[in-house]
Amino acid sequence: MSEPNSESKKAVVLLSGGLDSSTCVAVAKQEGFDVYGLSFSYGQRHTIELEAAKRIADRMGIKNHVIANIDIGAFGGSALTDNIPVPKDRSHEDMSTDIPVTYVPARNTIFLSYALGWAEVLGANDIFIGVNALDYSGYPDCRPEFIKAYETMANLATKAGTQDHKHMTIHTPLIDLTKAQIIETGQSLGVDYSLTISCYDPDSEGRSCGHCDACQLRLKGFAEAGGVDPVAYQD
Repeated sequence: MSEPNSESKKAVVLLSGGLDSSTCVAVAKQEGFDVYGLSFSYGQRHTIELEAAKRIADRMGIKNHVIANIDIGAFGGSALTDNIPVPKDRSHEDMSTDIPVTYVPARNTIFLSYALGWAEVLGANDIFIGVNALDYSGYPDCRPEFIKAYETMANLATKAGTQDHKHMTIHTPLIDLTKAQIIETGQSLGVDYSLTISCYDPDSEGRSCGHCDACQLRLKGFAEAGGVDPVAYQD
């Protein structure tokens, strides 16, 4: 894992309320950063994940937690923002060979742009995002190539990166880990995964469906890590 920038101990961490982003918070804190959590009310069909993000921010002692209100949902085009059924019971092979309708167009690009803006205001040189290139359901904005290109752009697009000659770093500590390895990392750092939610289609009580891609990957990860997922499921 990378060392914190000596000029700043602040880091903006994208916090969705899910398993991966919560693990990222723990990693950033372990590396000595004061964590500033950034979540989004972006027009998603359910906001249960934002309640989870609030719980995590409170439990994990985040320095400041901001929920930005934006409206990617105005464009539709995703099962997470539009009236499109969430795929269920797909094979792991299917998950890794195509881009599913749960992909929200340009979401990570947009989220990272907000994180970059806040980081510059805070005087922070570091941003953490919980993208993963292994168990990732085929999303193009979770690949190392995307992160590398975004980091290059971030240093060309900001006062911090040009006039002030500071280097903005996008940290992806989970990018080469399996879901089981992510869970093991989080558990070793004291993450309470009962506070999180990963499901694309939870019910009104916040219970996970157990059948969407996110649930299947999460359940597979806990099984391979030798544990049981502590969140409630509908079945």
